Amino acid sequence: MENSADGVYDVVILGGGSGGYSCALRATQLGLDVVLIEKGKLGGTCLHNGCIPTKALLHAGEVADELRRAESYGVRATFGGVDIAGVHEYKDGVIAGLYKGLQGTLKARKNLTLVEGEGRLVSPTEVEVGGVRYQGRHVVLATGSQPRSLPGLTIDGNRVISSDHALFLDRIPESAIILGGGVIGVEFASAWKSFGVDVTVVEGLPHLVPAEDVDISKSLERAFRKRKIKFELGSRFSGVEYTESGVRVSLENGKQIEAELLLVAVGRGPVSAGLGYEETGVAVERGHVVVDELLRTSLPTVSAVGDLIPTLQLAHVGFAEGILVAERLAGLPVTPIDYDGVARVTYCEPEIASVGLTEAKAKEVYGEDKVVVSKFNAGSTGKSKILKTAGDVKLVQVVDGPVVGLHMIGSRMSEQIGEAQLIFNWQALPSEVASLIHAHPTQTEALGEAHLALAGKPLHVHG
Repeated sequence: MENSADGVYDVVILGGGSGGYSCALRATQLGLDVVLIEKGKLGGTCLHNGCIPTKALLHAGEVADELRRAESYGVRATFGGVDIAGVHEYKDGVIAGLYKGLQGTLKARKNLTLVEGEGRLVSPTEVEVGGVRYQGRHVVLATGSQPRSLPGLTIDGNRVISSDHALFLDRIPESAIILGGGVIGVEFASAWKSFGVDVTVVEGLPHLVPAEDVDISKSLERAFRKRKIKFELGSRFSGVEYTESGVRVSLENGKQIEAELLLVAVGRGPVSAGLGYEETGVAVERGHVVVDELLRTSLPTVSAVGDLIPTLQLAHVGFAEGILVAERLAGLPVTPIDYDGVARVTYCEPEIASVGLTEAKAKEVYGEDKVVVSKFNAGSTGKSKILKTAGDVKLVQVVDGPVVGLHMIGSRMSEQIGEAQLIFNWQALPSEVASLIHAHPTQTEALGEAHLALAGKPLHVHG
């Protein structure tokens, strides 16, 4: 018979990633007794295998690119190459500092019990870890995601790798094929190109970053061509084989591409198999735990958050979902998350930042004749000229109504998404944003100029 942990907790959380630990922090803040179970390192995918390490690699690549073109700024500098061991040391240092801070924050909570080990749901109110059962009035599932593959494509960690392997690769390959032109694929394409890798992206759909507005996708494709990042669009993968020195990838259109490595970046799938969810009565569809708008599962005592559920796979979405569940369990009034209002950023160079509806989606929702679009050449601003970047801002507005979509591409656009998020979520009219004075010279001016144009009073219009 299994041992039983003393007492009954208010909340038992399975998974210590963004969704799980944010739920634990908010729940303890609200006076609930919480046990947080994690088999690996607290912080999950985002901190250890996702957001943080990839952005560190991308910044190292940005530094390399700036050094290569230092003379164009009148600065004499020599680019001596990329020391991948040094890059990893920098990246791991960033992770270690954040990890230490997170551990300290969690350990400081008196009503939080941290349990290290692999947990499994064994009843609607119990999670078992190493023979010990932790009972809660409520259980929160937050077991996250892992890299996906395609049927018949085996990720071997040698020449066919996932993003997890790519983050710890101890060498810079001469060439690489990246299967998948979504967020993960284009971020690695960007970083590796900056490190000097000959990159080809293979995307089965007609455009790179297919979830973005099509005009932003086209802008990225132009920028990638300029950076000499190759891509095959509308070309589905049909097979891979080892060659003497690497891999040969075959596409359904008959093309074959050879490179040193194949990075499989076809998205991430939920971690739900073998964890007792379905056996206990939690409804699961295609691996995802099914939830309602307040993140309740089919069992009244069980909620689920983060990449485990079929919402946007973003760390900040996990944070919001974890907080919502904690507040609901503490008896506070909560409202469903508006996922259209969540900021989305892709950190390739140039960066993509968007919030709200694409033009196509807005026309679907409001009708073809009820949508008006404004585009502004973000590369024409003073700051963009200084940064030597191209880019675009595209606004989608309901006729005589608010701006319902904001889509930006260019250097440092990730830092402009805060204002864009407010414009969408506060349902701002173009005239209201046009009355705000944007600092000059900044990248935010492009957002201001686009709204001025939409309000019928354009200022700097470049042909």
